Amino acid sequence: MGAGHTHTANGHSHDHGGGGHAHAPADFGRAFLIGIILNTAFVAIEAAYGWISGSMALIADAGHNLSDVLALLLAWGASVAAKRPASGRFTYGLKSSTILAALANAGLLLVAIGAILYETLHRMAQPAAVQGETMAIVAGIGILINAGTAAMFMRGQHDINIRGAFLHMAADALVSLGVVVAGLLIIWTGAAWIDPAVSLVIVAVIAWGTWGLLKDSVAMSMLAVPKGISEAKVRGFLAGLPGVAAVHDLHIWPMSTTETALTAHLVMPGGHPGDAFLGDIAEELKHHHRIGHVTVQIELARGDCAAGC
Repeated sequence: MGAGHTHTANGHSHDHGGGGHAHAPADFGRAFLIGIILNTAFVAIEAAYGWISGSMALIADAGHNLSDVLALLLAWGASVAAKRPASGRFTYGLKSSTILAALANAGLLLVAIGAILYETLHRMAQPAAVQGETMAIVAGIGILINAGTAAMFMRGQHDINIRGAFLHMAADALVSLGVVVAGLLIIWTGAAWIDPAVSLVIVAVIAWGTWGLLKDSVAMSMLAVPKGISEAKVRGFLAGLPGVAAVHDLHIWPMSTTETALTAHLVMPGGHPGDAFLGDIAEELKHHHRIGHVTVQIELARGDCAAGC
């Protein structure tokens, strides 16, 4: 049914055509490669200068950037795996690996938050002298690298896996800006407490971004209806179709971070309406509800398919 391959039998209709891949993962391979190389080099530089200058803010930012490198690797690996064809064992392919990657990225951020917070509290209890000039210069370089990397993922916001990579990089750019400000304030005031205070702000920024990513990735891993799709509106659309007396066993779930599937039973006492009717359902769900993989079963009466469903 729909624009691609159509199969109807015993009142069932399955659409796996063009609409099923309308939001297939875009190829961000080059963006991932450039981002990983730049951020790996910057992590080494930032950590080294953070140690030399005594800046906990720089070290905290380096730790966050390291988690982002791992996050980029996970997201890249998942986006590649999602393109692998289905097999007898993995009949959906490895599309759901993108959901697992998003969940793992949220976990990495939680670990980074804990490590940075522990060291920051220790530094607040025992303040140390900090080189503000080094902080400002190194963090300024970080703004350019992180903002540039984030820009490469700007067009992939519909994919939570790519959105996770974008949020990591965008947050890093903001964090680096905070470190620059902290460095300048230390130069002007000489107050050592500014450095760990900025580290706490960094932790808060990371935690804010992590919560959204964690909430969305957990929901998707639990097969919740994807954000942006209303189960009530889909049910209302199906129930309002000519000849439909009832809708039951409606399920909507994410196959990956970009592809959504639906199954539903339509009770139609008047009998099977034909393939054109089913094709129209698929097109409507694809274009207006962003659901590309559709399976619809027609029943003459709910719970009784002996008459020919």
